[in-house]
Amino acid sequence: MKRNLTTGLTPIAAAVALLSVSASVYAQQAEKPQEVVVTGIRASLQQSINQKRNAESLVEVITAEDVGKMPDKNVADSLQRIPGVNVATAGGTEGGFGENDRVSLRGTPSALTLTTFNGHSISSGDWYAANISGGGRSVSYSLFPSELIGRVTVYKTAQADLVEGGAAGSVDIESRKPLEFKQKLTAIGSLQGVNSSLAGKTNAQVSGLVNWKNDDNTVGIMVQAFDQKRSLLRDGQEFLWWDKMVPGYDGSGWVQANPNVLGKNFSLLTGTAQFSQERETKGGMVDLQYKVNPDLTFDLTGFYSKLEASNVNRNMMFAPYSAMTNGWSGKGGVAPSNWTVVGDTITSLTLPGSCPTGLDCSSMSTTVQDIAVRPGSYSDSRFVNLDVSYKANKDLSFTGKLGQTQGTGHTRDIGYEVWNAYTGGSITVFGLNEPARIVVPGSNVLTFRPNNPIGGWASDVTATDKESYGQFDGTFKTGNDILHSIKFGARVATHKRDLTNLAGTVDAAGTLVANAPTGVTTLNSSLPNVLNNTWTLTGDSVTAWANKYVTFNSHAYQAEFNVKEDVQSAYAMANFNTDKVSGNFGVRFVNTKEHVENGSPNNTWTPIVTENTYTDILPSANFRVDIADKLVGRFAVSRTMARPDFGQLAALSLLDTQMTGSGGNPNLKPIRSNNFDLGVEWYFAPKSMVSAGIYNMSMDSYVTYGSFTQQFYNYAQKKVTDYKMSAATNTTAEVKGLELAYVQDFGNGFGVNGNYTYADGKETGKAPGSACATIGDCSMVGTSRHSYNLGAYFENSKFSARVQYNYRSKFLNGLDRNSAIYQDAVGTISASLGYNLTDNISLTLEGKDLNNPMLKSYATTPDQPRAFYKNGRQIFFGIRAKI
Repeated sequence: MKRNLTTGLTPIAAAVALLSVSASVYAQQAEKPQEVVVTGIRASLQQSINQKRNAESLVEVITAEDVGKMPDKNVADSLQRIPGVNVATAGGTEGGFGENDRVSLRGTPSALTLTTFNGHSISSGDWYAANISGGGRSVSYSLFPSELIGRVTVYKTAQADLVEGGAAGSVDIESRKPLEFKQKLTAIGSLQGVNSSLAGKTNAQVSGLVNWKNDDNTVGIMVQAFDQKRSLLRDGQEFLWWDKMVPGYDGSGWVQANPNVLGKNFSLLTGTAQFSQERETKGGMVDLQYKVNPDLTFDLTGFYSKLEASNVNRNMMFAPYSAMTNGWSGKGGVAPSNWTVVGDTITSLTLPGSCPTGLDCSSMSTTVQDIAVRPGSYSDSRFVNLDVSYKANKDLSFTGKLGQTQGTGHTRDIGYEVWNAYTGGSITVFGLNEPARIVVPGSNVLTFRPNNPIGGWASDVTATDKESYGQFDGTFKTGNDILHSIKFGARVATHKRDLTNLAGTVDAAGTLVANAPTGVTTLNSSLPNVLNNTWTLTGDSVTAWANKYVTFNSHAYQAEFNVKEDVQSAYAMANFNTDKVSGNFGVRFVNTKEHVENGSPNNTWTPIVTENTYTDILPSANFRVDIADKLVGRFAVSRTMARPDFGQLAALSLLDTQMTGSGGNPNLKPIRSNNFDLGVEWYFAPKSMVSAGIYNMSMDSYVTYGSFTQQFYNYAQKKVTDYKMSAATNTTAEVKGLELAYVQDFGNGFGVNGNYTYADGKETGKAPGSACATIGDCSMVGTSRHSYNLGAYFENSKFSARVQYNYRSKFLNGLDRNSAIYQDAVGTISASLGYNLTDNISLTLEGKDLNNPMLKSYATTPDQPRAFYKNGRQIFFGIRAKI
């Protein structure tokens, strides 16, 4: 039956409102592959709009040209311009690094968004220690350059034939395929330079694609390769320790003598931080297609990407607590000479410039410097996947997948710490308005305090994430004009996550002043007010010190874990179509067997083993109605699930004597959500549309952090005992929101686009011990209440230009040092220019973060900043060619 291009609401929707939604776009593509032809910005927008319009479920689509006409260096860069999509430039609370790395949908944590590649699962690693140990499930998009993209489809509503695991939705990265190219031989390449304004360096970025197919279009091979270098320098100020002033922080009696400071918040450790990194992402993909006959095709794909991420972090910290407590000695302390209090915060404080008469200052400091080197840090992702499609007859066809994917993350974190001699100092805090003003006399000169001036730490952390999978899908054409096809299938997968943590030992000789690194240099920051032009050490000199005095010869078993999940799933889905109404409905059955091995405090690997099995029934239904010639209505309901982060399951720490524990909870339930979507789309002109939609997600097992009692085997008592836990626990949550989008082509090469998303996400269960129950902070991680994008473009046969502004309001970014971390609102500007020298050669000039944004984060209130970061602007320039 010939279908209309529009759909909408239908009374039938009310009758099946208990079924969950699922889009049949993927099924239609499997039946009839579509060749993507991209000739410019407008053609690309037309393709994206048409695919959205024709989809049975609520999807957003980006095609290759959308990527090529902006400074999009990975898939996340492109996705940030879609309504309902938020991106973050870090995997956790470590602050942003100027490159989008995580993707989340509709104001939910990134772990609730499933990312697939050509419809199959994909594993990735992390290079930052906290994210490696945290064991997240979200994919690091830094490993997937934009050159890989043929198309990206964002599924905002579920459907039975999609792999489960995205409670909020899923993102499928689709690559080009060898037999889809028009020419027998195609070669595409680009050579770019990227200049990072803060680093002051220019690096090369190279990518290339060669595709060949035979004259019969039965055999094709595509080879892609990329090598992208980037120098990163991030200037920051970090507030690492906010606390309330109590007599314990005051050896001089200052707090007792001044009741106006008692219980007030004060920053006890504030540092000028500078992070430098030489990033290089390199790898490639090989895709071999073989069409045996019109009914049987094999497609073998192999992919590998590695992000080499060695880095150095320097932090010169003002540490007034050391002087005020006399190094925690209990033998007096330095009293501030003046201070101010505003509300509940001590906003300024000054310590005298010399040691008070009669006080021994040999064990105290006002500054301490940490230099952390992480040589050889990396993350990677790889997969091998075999796709088979077989048409048994005109009514029955099958597809299958068989493959394995693996991601690894590794970092060796080595810290060298110097406590400087006491020289006094001052701090003035301005909330989030600007960085705190810090002044410490003599901070430009290396001086060692007499007692215990040197410290250090070291760890070596590696995580491996691996999944082996197999699935088949069948499609049966019924011959009925209304219920025209039925899709069915099954999938099996085994997923493993292993974490290894080697404890580093610093030799006693390494703590001697005589053996200190000799590479003294200067730390210069671009931020105002911060403790600047201070002494520091080169990363190479600290690495050389570590190679001589640090060893890694024992396991930190309590920090290690192994998780194995065996998953079996099956589904059935019906596709229907009438003159006005079309869509699909179905159900997916999922069984998960979970085996968790948590580390123990023993010197041997004697894990605490927990096993759980759970079954999920996930119905879905999608409806679209042709309300009018250019007006499409949509309605969808579904039940979805996502499994908890591995770190939430397994990062468990138990103290057998105290019978307390923290970290993970191996008995967590998966996050399950009941979802509702309602929307309307008006395609009022070619390459133009307006849409509006509302959604609601009701989660009955969201994961938060609280306190509870749980039983584990107690090795000290040789029996099972109750532990008082402060760890991950299940609760309830709800997200509801509104999405608006507008795209218009004005003709003569001009056009605009914009979208707005409102998301209200909050915990509703008030789990015991959670922030929601104790202080009334029920924020969900990742929820920006307001986000929007505004853009404009111009294009003709020779010249193209595009500019885009992206904004998201503040959001809870996670926990750090037992404190909530909120990232403040931020907006970024990107732009691109292109000039076609010939039909096949073009010059490009692109800019990212052109407004030089400042990333700001805070603790409970904006009066207590946690960090200010600047990564600077990035300018890309180069040439692209195609033959």
